[in-house]
Amino acid sequence: MIYCFLADGFEEVEAIAPIDMLRRAGAEVRTVGVTGKNVTGSHGITVEADIAENEIQLDSCVEAVILPGGMPGTLNLEKSEKVKEAVRFAAGNEKLVCAICAAPSVLGHMGLLDGKEAIAYPGFEKDLYGASVSDKYVVRDGSFITAKGAGVAVDFGLAIVGALYGKEVSDKIRASIQCL
Repeated sequence: MIYCFLADGFEEVEAIAPIDMLRRAGAEVRTVGVTGKNVTGSHGITVEADIAENEIQLDSCVEAVILPGGMPGTLNLEKSEKVKEAVRFAAGNEKLVCAICAAPSVLGHMGLLDGKEAIAYPGFEKDLYGASVSDKYVVRDGSFITAKGAGVAVDFGLAIVGALYGKEVSDKIRASIQCL
């Protein structure tokens, strides 16, 4: 199970693109409404989450958690104890912890990036406490995958696919969607 957390003000493409890539790979992905079942993104697109945050199950079936960025979505994610509980669970059990744009700041504030290579949207690098700030657009360090912003949301999703299912699956999806 992969949980993608959605909070009001999330960056739509940073959530939808990774979900799409993962579902193409056959992954079981559930969107989790943090600020309600109907969640409105930073550009006014409202989506209905699959489940509410109190419905998540943190057990051995969890493969990854995804935090899309956006404002004030990132701030709303960080306010949620359930989001932080899920992130701590994933990090503590060597499951993937994935964050893009401003959302890696949540991981930094939690002290999870110390000694890791990470990236965030320009201006949020200062919040990646203890991390070595990468010059890459998408970076994986162990079980952490971080990305710079909406423009690399497909690459971010494909990096998650690659980490879970292998480079061959990721490359096949990349070719099928005509992504350079």
